[in-house]
Order: sequence, then C-alpha cells, then structure tokens
Amino acid sequence: MNMRMRNIRKNIHAFSGRSVTAQRQLLLSLLKKAGGHITAKELYKRASMKKESISMATVYRTLQLFKELGLVEERRLGQVYCYYEVKGPTDHQHLVCRSCGQVMDFESPLIDKLVKELKQKRGFSLTKIEVYMEGYCQRCRKEAYKIATAGGASKGPLE
Repeated sequence: MNMRMRNIRKNIHAFSGRSVTAQRQLLLSLLKKAGGHITAKELYKRASMKKESISMATVYRTLQLFKELGLVEERRLGQVYCYYEVKGPTDHQHLVCRSCGQVMDFESPLIDKLVKELKQKRGFSLTKIEVYMEGYCQRCRKEAYKIATAGGASKGPLE
C-alpha cells in the first residue's frame, strides 16, 4: 500500500464517520504542516493558494469540526486572534510577542509543581491549564524599548 493511501485511511479514521472532503483533507494537511500556531485567516490564505474554491466560512466550519473531533485546539491568546494547533501529546503554555504576534510554546516544571500542590493540598483535580504571557520576543524587544523611551520616559518597559 502506498504512502498516500495510508494517509487517506488515517484521515478517514480521524474524521469519525464525517465526510472526508478534499477541502477538509487540505485544511488538516496544512494545519499539520504549520507545525504550531496558525490563525484561521492564515490557514485560509494558505488553502487559497492551493485550491481556489475554498471560502473563509468553510475554513471556520472545518476548524469547528476539527475542534469537536479533538483534532485541534483553539487558543485565544490576547484579544486579537484565535490560534489553532494540532493537538499534541503534551501540555504546553504560550508566550506571545505584542509586537510581531509570534507565538512560542514553553513548558515549565513550576507548572507541574503547582498542579501537584493543588491536588495534594486542595484535593483539586485539574482538567485544563492555560498559561498565556505577553511580552516582546528578542527581535522586537529593542524596537519596543526605543518606542517606549522616545516619548521622554526615563525607563523602558523592559528595563
């Protein structure tokens, strides 16, 4: 059996009895290739370059279906965008650059320690943890400091 046929069968299983349309296969493939966080708008842009007959409404409906099937997670990071990522085996948290919008994953043993402490001391069993932090990536940090100090402020936001 060739690789393409295996991928199609794997995708059919992932759709749990729902129709496996070419558009759904394309969007799932693009999500996997994104390798991280992607907005619906960026996903639509990439899909449009591959297939002219896809609409933004189709992208949103398909993302909603993928969420229902447990294939992707929706992250509301900040108040501007929702980001989508293929569901992974480990939990991770997010850093978002306020300047360029880059989303970076991170893991911390401190969060694991907090989860254990809450379970032991409070008897609380967590089902979901979301830590989202905003700031400036290394690339944008210098520019943000310049902007903050240009108005006569004595100290920048990161000093």
